[in-house]
Amino acid sequence: EVQLVESGGGLVQSGGSLRLSCAASGFTFSRADMTWVRQAPGKGLEWVSRINSGSGTPYYADSVKGRFTISRDSAKTTTYLEMNSLKPEDTAVYYCAKVGWSGVYYDYWGQGTQVTVSS
Repeated sequence: EVQLVESGGGLVQSGGSLRLSCAASGFTFSRADMTWVRQAPGKGLEWVSRINSGSGTPYYADSVKGRFTISRDSAKTTTYLEMNSLKPEDTAVYYCAKVGWSGVYYDYWGQGTQVTVSS
């Protein structure tokens, strides 16, 4: 059974930092691209970042580029999202997801972790 469990969310002041973790199990983690997606209150899903399997090449949405860093630890089968210089507009539920073998769709999602940035 595939499981993705996020942790690390919380309340932080503007300009602060948080590190989110996504612990994965039930699939070959080293072969899967992983991604982070967020949903702000009353808004739709917004893609945040993605990291490729193998090369570990990261990709970022323009809104977080230069502030967020995605990484992965294959030994721990965990994906991380280091978030610095947080802004109130970063407030959202953050989900990690496994990218399906097509490379386009996300086939498994975590339950999400709340990040709240106060001004």
